[in-house]
Parts: sequence; structure tokens; C-alpha cells
Amino acid sequence: MDLRQLRYLVALADEAHFTRAAARMHIAQPALSQQIRRLEDEVGLALVDRSTRRVALTEAGTLLVDRARGILAEVDAAAAELADLAGVRTGHLIIGAMQSLGPFDLSILLAAFHARHPGVELTVQEEVSDALLAMLRADAVDLAFVSLAERGDRDGLEAKQLLTEPLLVMLAPGHRLAGRKRLRMADLAGERFIAFREGAGLRRILAAAAHEAGFEAQIAFETNEVERARAMAARGLGVTVVPESDAARQGPEVAAVPLHRPALSRDVTLVWRSGRRHGPAARAFFALAGGADRTGTPAPGA
Repeated sequence: MDLRQLRYLVALADEAHFTRAAARMHIAQPALSQQIRRLEDEVGLALVDRSTRRVALTEAGTLLVDRARGILAEVDAAAAELADLAGVRTGHLIIGAMQSLGPFDLSILLAAFHARHPGVELTVQEEVSDALLAMLRADAVDLAFVSLAERGDRDGLEAKQLLTEPLLVMLAPGHRLAGRKRLRMADLAGERFIAFREGAGLRRILAAAAHEAGFEAQIAFETNEVERARAMAARGLGVTVVPESDAARQGPEVAAVPLHRPALSRDVTLVWRSGRRHGPAARAFFALAGGADRTGTPAPGA
């Protein structure tokens, strides 16, 4: 077996889907399937159960993936140590990002990093915060931009908060509460909510605030697009809780009302796994992101 085959198997275990695993590894799906077959032939055991719609590992596959993660981590650490000697010349960073980063424009930061280190390949994967944190712990991404608000479990993670901003309620202009200067969460009991899907930081904040106010939020629509949430709210299909910067963007006319009792906020935080040895490319990215302002623009001379 070779390291490439082990990386393919780990990707398949993480994605539980041949096509997604192939896309992650930047190869064609038939080529990935062929490499997994060759690995199975070499070890003499089935590693993947292909009898179900969803890809599942066999007992042998699970054992090999667990071993492979440790092997690949050691190989990557050795590569990082060698890269230290050469400086930031080449490399591949996989960056996770939740859908909405508010005023933080990730493209500005990526462009600035690319201008400084054009030999480093950058890949961005969009997911909800819960999924990104799981990917960090599995070393499927090198770092991620997430929301940690209302989250108790931060074991194994290191973080640098980049910004916080207040959350507002967006309602149709003709909504009975649209004329209020501010709203309590309890005022929204009985409303139909337009929310980000399960696992998103904003969804967690909404659910916790509603529970604290004595009701369970009734989710009528799920979306990961702020623009779609705004459009649905504008047409009276429900109310939605969004960051202040998203409420200020152009779009269909809505009423945006601040919340109090409680006043809610959302953070954008750069997170990475504790104890992981990052190469010079990742460390250079951390330094650039850590010095950026709330729009994602690096400090002058950074």
C-alpha cells in the first residue's frame, strides 16, 4: 500500500461518498474507486461495504483508517519540518468557512495571502460550523472560520476571535412587530422562523435564545443563503435572525429590528486543532489573518 491510497481511503471515510471524496482529492471518481479496489486486493480484505446506498467501512476498513490517520499525520509533520527549512514556498492549505462571515471578506484575505505566497495552493470548503469543527478534529481542514457562540465543547481546539456583531430580526414591512424600535425574544413566540440549517452557529443561537425565552422556535424554512432568508422574510413567510451586517446589505425591503432581553450577538472566529503541527504556509496564514481588521483586510506591512 502507498500513502496516496491511504489518503484516498481516509477521504472516503470522512465523506462517506465516492464522488465527494474524489472531488476532495481532485481526481475522477472511477480513479478513486480503482485505487480503493487495489488497496483491498493488496490487503486481501474488503475495506468498504458497497451493498448500501451510503458508503460504509467494514471492520477492516475502520481499523485501517484509524492507523492511516496516525501514519499520515506523522508524514505530514515530517513534511512540515522539512518545509520549515525552505520557508513558505509551496504547500496546500484547506480552509473551512461557514456560509456567512458578516463584514469579514475572506476573498480579501485569500488574495493578500496569494500575493505573498503564490506557490501555496488554497482550497476553501463551505460548511456549517458543527461540520467544520468535526473536519478540524479529523484533520480534513487545516483551519476554519466558524461561530463558537453558545458552544460549550471547545476541547482540542485553539481559537482567535476576529469579530462579534449584534443580531437583528428581519421581518416583512407590514408585520405586526415591524414598527417596534427593539424586540424581546419572547415577542417572537408563535412566529414561524426562517433559519440556517442544523449545525450552523446562528441556528444554535436562535434555538438557545428561544428556549431561554420559554418557547421552542418553529422552523418553517431552512436555508444557508442570507439573501434567500431576507427575500422570504420580506414576503411574509416568516421572521429571521441575522447579523447586523447582513441586515444592512441591499435586497428586498424588510424591517430590521434590534433584539434586547437578551441582546444577541454572533462571532466570527478562526479555529484550528490544538497540538497539530502546522507547516510554514499555515502559520503564515494564521499570522496574516490574526492581524486583519474586521473586513478581512491585513494590517499595512503585514
